[in-house]
Amino acid sequence: MTLLIADPHEAPVSWALKFTLGDWENRASVRSSTHDYRLPEDVQQQLQSRHWFPPAFLPYLAHPAIKAAGRETLHRLTASHLVHFLDYTTLLEHRIVNRAVEVIVHRELPVYVPQAMKHAALQLYTDEGYHALFSNRLAEQIAGVYGFSARPVMPQRITRMNALIARTPQKHRALAWLLLGFVSETIIARELLDVCRDSLVSSVSDMLRDHLADEARHSRYFAEVFHYVWLSMNSRQRAFASKTLLEIIGMFFETDEPWLRQSLRDAGIADRDVTLIVSGLATAQASRARARSGCVATLDALRKAGFFALPHNQTLFAKAGLIDD
Repeated sequence: MTLLIADPHEAPVSWALKFTLGDWENRASVRSSTHDYRLPEDVQQQLQSRHWFPPAFLPYLAHPAIKAAGRETLHRLTASHLVHFLDYTTLLEHRIVNRAVEVIVHRELPVYVPQAMKHAALQLYTDEGYHALFSNRLAEQIAGVYGFSARPVMPQRITRMNALIARTPQKHRALAWLLLGFVSETIIARELLDVCRDSLVSSVSDMLRDHLADEARHSRYFAEVFHYVWLSMNSRQRAFASKTLLEIIGMFFETDEPWLRQSLRDAGIADRDVTLIVSGLATAQASRARARSGCVATLDALRKAGFFALPHNQTLFAKAGLIDD
């Protein structure tokens, strides 16, 4: 089974899609950023008015047991969340997104890859390696401040992604990698944009803003690559992609229950309150609400590619609560 495009002259959309990362030589953080991402000497003073991670994005912090525990517990929990997010980012960039990039660069997808698409993919691969570097560097520093020694913890999301690949038939495996990269890169830009609006510790803010600037370009690139590949798929490949995309989107908005339970317990929150907090976040309704609001860019990219022109896909995503009927 192959995709339809085998020759550049047959590619129906290559003329319309740019497949570039813009002025990468001058704008990519790995080439232009002057930040060293080291914690400032006045970090404790900054924490009087700033945060490690925006509390608004961690609704469990509003639980009475956490509020009663005081400001130091709040800082510990937001630092724990940030370190877990940075450890997850390091794994995601190296083992998921860059693997998705590899299927483009090394032509594992049976579809003609224009030179511009390959060149930009190599630039993106370089970006992601740098993101892993500065994420790990910052995570190590924050973990040292709070004595977080039992890390990195394998994120549940990464485990689920690896399991998806392992059970995917070989004929669809390269496509599955591409879909993981597409969803990841179209979601993370929105996440970073929202997070960057908060008042954060200076080095955290610098890192997230540099990451955001790169990911905004990555999101556009992966949206174009998906568009190109979608138009080249046969019916069986499209059916696989539709089902798999829905599963992948769901993964990105599940609560990492094992990690959250341990983070709360390590902060001194009682087991009874931990159970109540985690159970409230892990419901299907809560996950669906997070997905609907968090995957707007992904859904927009799907629409532009003509994905929802197929009634089956419209129905599938509506039943999942991601779009209106």
